[in-house]
Amino acid sequence: MSKKKKLLKFAQIKTFENLFEPVFMYSDPKDFRLKANWNKEYFKNNNPIVVELGCGKGEYSVELAKKYPENNYIGIDIKGNRMWTGASDALDSELGNIGFVRTFVEFTPYCFAANEISEIWITFPDPQLGPRKRIRKRLTSSAFLSRYQKFLINDGIVNLKTDDDTLYRYTKSVIELNNLTVLSDTDNLYESVYFTDVLAIKTHYEKMWNKEKKTIKYLRFVLPQNVTITEPPVEDEE
Repeated sequence: MSKKKKLLKFAQIKTFENLFEPVFMYSDPKDFRLKANWNKEYFKNNNPIVVELGCGKGEYSVELAKKYPENNYIGIDIKGNRMWTGASDALDSELGNIGFVRTFVEFTPYCFAANEISEIWITFPDPQLGPRKRIRKRLTSSAFLSRYQKFLINDGIVNLKTDDDTLYRYTKSVIELNNLTVLSDTDNLYESVYFTDVLAIKTHYEKMWNKEKKTIKYLRFVLPQNVTITEPPVEDEE
């Protein structure tokens, strides 16, 4: 995409009523104004809120919002020019049960209050391969799961879709070490009993991996609030 098109999209998203760009300072982050008030002030209902972390173009969240109007959805990503696609689609479709937040996933505890979110989707995140200092940046690491506990309801659900074998195995090791309850687990989604309904929705990146003949992995597990999440002893990966 040309620089001119990116700048145009960045300008346009500032006018979108369904996309928010909170400003957080790493040294002293302050709570976003909608924290604890998403249902009351934005969605205007008491329906469960589901978030997609690293939503990219936002097509997964949009399709979920279309398919399940009884839920509210929020897509989180830092790439504003990508989120433009989903946010504009949601506006064109007049979807009132979806919003987008442009921020780093690290700041989600400042966007949502305790028990405000019912479920999390993590769709094709960066697997952060390499030295251990990158492993801790994985969206299913102990550090990130601990962040999610701050706003996810007790025994809330975490979903992971990935094409990466290493991330899939790593997440399983986190789950096993911390005795988390697994609801679904497959290393080949398309050949499994789970490939129906919501899991048949394909993102832009999933379609790319399909062309490369990569198998899609899926994990769905329960995240209790009262468990201290421990990091597995993973060595540096090449």
